Amino acid sequence: MSTTAWLLDSDPAIRWQVFADLTDASQIEVAAERFKVEHEGWGARLLAYEGPDGLWDGGACFPSDYTGNEPGQPWTATMHSLQTLQLLGLDPKSKSALKAIPLIAENGRWEHAGQPYFQGEVEPCINGRTVETGVYFGVEVAPIVERLLSERLADGGWNCEAENGSVRSSFDTTINVLDGLLAFERATGGSPEVRAARLDAEEFLLERSLFRRKSTGGIVNPAYLDFAFPYYWRYDVLRALDYFRRSGADPDPRLEESLGLVRSKQQADGSWLLDRIHPGRVHFDIEDGAGKPSLWNTLRALRVIDWWDHAR
Repeated sequence: MSTTAWLLDSDPAIRWQVFADLTDASQIEVAAERFKVEHEGWGARLLAYEGPDGLWDGGACFPSDYTGNEPGQPWTATMHSLQTLQLLGLDPKSKSALKAIPLIAENGRWEHAGQPYFQGEVEPCINGRTVETGVYFGVEVAPIVERLLSERLADGGWNCEAENGSVRSSFDTTINVLDGLLAFERATGGSPEVRAARLDAEEFLLERSLFRRKSTGGIVNPAYLDFAFPYYWRYDVLRALDYFRRSGADPDPRLEESLGLVRSKQQADGSWLLDRIHPGRVHFDIEDGAGKPSLWNTLRALRVIDWWDHAR
């Protein structure tokens, strides 16, 4: 079985994106497959966990019953579920989305201080993700964007620990804000300020070849070289490369090393493995387990390589 055939022999959430990005399928075929995300497979399963109040597991970032006494971070609350539905490609105009989003706006409150869900809270990693999903599902999030613009650090990125005195940007926080700003810019046209902030943050990553320290050239965190899905708030090289692909930018030579890493991880059968699972409570497993062939990493890696090879 070819790699493309293997991907197509899976879930509608994979199939419609393969049709859209890796084949010559028509827009009608893409739309027909994407429609199934709401009704079949992972998308339908995740939607079934939504509560009557529109929330997942009763909370915004954390489940309502979370006490902190469990391994990892629980990934079952609303923020993570919405991000996953976006990655699966749930149509924002679907009946499920049109029902859920107003309920979340009405009932969702951040655990930090009870802020309404789509007004964001104080951590830029959370606010960046809220901007991205808010834009995707058609919610006004400009005030959160303004807050993010005011919180940039001198080196060009963001860090959730800035409120505790950090003056250096975090790869994890910065990629979450970048995803949000790109979505906002695409949906609204953005502004010179938004674009400048986004390009400065891109430069923060590019100066570090996506995973190296600017000062010494050493690897910032070995976990950044492991490809995970879902990635939630966490950073890795494949996620960063996929951001640059979606940005529409020409491939920067400083991405060469990271592209080489992606290519080196391809298996003999054409797939990429799931390198890592971020520990914590989930509604269900999307992939077969760490060390196993990964539909999502394979799709994402092929898209990145296709973008790079066609643009060079």
